[in-house]
Amino acid sequence: MRDIRELSRRKRHGGELSAEELGWIVEEYTAGGIEDAPMAAWLMAVCWAGMTEAETWALTEAMMRSGEVVDLSGMERPTVDKHSTGGVGDKVSLVACPIAAACGVCVAKLSGRGLGHTGGTIDKLEAIPGLSTDLSAERFLAQAREIGLVIAAQSADLAPADGKIYALRDATGTVDSPALIAASIMSKKLAAGAEAIILEVTVGSGAFVTRLDEARSLAELMIAIGERAGRAVGAVITAMDQPLGRTVGNAVEVEEAVAVLNGEGPQDVREASVVIGAWMLVGAGLAEDFAAGVEIGQAAIESGEAHEKFLQMVAAQGGDTMAVKRPLLGWRPEVTGEVTAERSGFVSRLDARQVGYAALSAGAGRRRKGDELNPAAGVRLATKVGDTVEAGDVLGEVMAASEAQLAEAATLLRGAYVIGDEAPPAREVMIEQMPPAGDTQR
Repeated sequence: MRDIRELSRRKRHGGELSAEELGWIVEEYTAGGIEDAPMAAWLMAVCWAGMTEAETWALTEAMMRSGEVVDLSGMERPTVDKHSTGGVGDKVSLVACPIAAACGVCVAKLSGRGLGHTGGTIDKLEAIPGLSTDLSAERFLAQAREIGLVIAAQSADLAPADGKIYALRDATGTVDSPALIAASIMSKKLAAGAEAIILEVTVGSGAFVTRLDEARSLAELMIAIGERAGRAVGAVITAMDQPLGRTVGNAVEVEEAVAVLNGEGPQDVREASVVIGAWMLVGAGLAEDFAAGVEIGQAAIESGEAHEKFLQMVAAQGGDTMAVKRPLLGWRPEVTGEVTAERSGFVSRLDARQVGYAALSAGAGRRRKGDELNPAAGVRLATKVGDTVEAGDVLGEVMAASEAQLAEAATLLRGAYVIGDEAPPAREVMIEQMPPAGDTQR
């Protein structure tokens, strides 16, 4: 008889678990046969000792098969999925997926909620009044077929094991393990059934991976898992030393994503979204190469078709499309406060992780499993790295549900900024690109 405590001990001491043992852990935990505490101990052992590629594939496959695996082979459009390893202010999925769908790709995407200091695409979408991300496999498939764009949460039908394990990792601090990150992402991606997958692997202080070599290894691991499953997988490594864009939260990030879809918004969000959208088009075979993909994607923004596709998805999932036009989607924070510069100079650093924790403290994230989010909570950044500031200038604004939350979040946001005497060197948002298998454009 298997015992989760013995498997945790063996893993903690560097032992390799079999596919059958990993399958048993996933099945038992999903069914309630293993409680949260011993499962958390096993997750901690994995974080400590790591997993082999074979173990990671076995864990991925077990989580994928914990529910239904969607069959997208009957879609009239080519199917491509996209996912991010997580970041602060990363709302790229809300832009890149509508771009690709507007250009003829079927994007059927399973996403997660906030994890640690990072925001989740599902939490952001659920800030839109009325919008549901809890879709059955049948509804997920029907929407993919009808409008070519669906973004849903894990459910009792689709990768339920990952949904349960994901929430426990968030609540127990067992997040930053390459194997667990890869298995979590790829189980959802494989369950969703797309022919090609484009991964956004973030690296820097606001990501779970802080070193470029580790980010590259994580990307290569997920590409290898995709190859085992017979899928074409590509990856883009993006910088996450400072937040992406100028907003961090839920409603506030949807607001910024909509601005980008309307041809406005921050340059870094536009660039990342168009680049990833372009690779989605290449993976789908709808663009001859990366340059053509960029051109087609930008045209979808300029014509308004990408924005219209986003609204179609919102409406199909029960969301209020009029709310998308309102500031903060119609939500209002209870209290707001500004953080100002204490000296003049250049913004030489804006620590993304600390900004993420500021947004969490304001009410935009979860400290414990099951915590409710405040859709209006978050941070607006008035300045970013390289900007010139004078003493007293506003660095950012915090939106919170209480004075206590505001005070804590403002302290964290102030500490995220470093003002120096010299302008810092510029750093590109897009660091490295690994095209989908079979493509030669680098």
